[in-house]
Amino acid sequence: MLILSRKRGESIMIGDDIEVQVLDIGDGKIRLGVTGPAWVTVHQRERYEARRRSEEGAAQAATQEILA
Repeated sequence: MLILSRKRGESIMIGDDIEVQVLDIGDGKIRLGVTGPAWVTVHQRERYEARRRSEEGAAQAATQEILA
């Protein structure tokens, strides 16, 4: 894991196409802005994992239905 320190208004680049900028810091939260090509999807990790679990559960249910 790469650990970086950034201040409000500063950013990092991921490759040549993705920029992550620190927009605001306060109240125990950091607001980030992500700019990149339209084909790159960005998700909050918690929502990404919940959606993945839901899709896996649906796939397992469909498989069991087929096997029954």
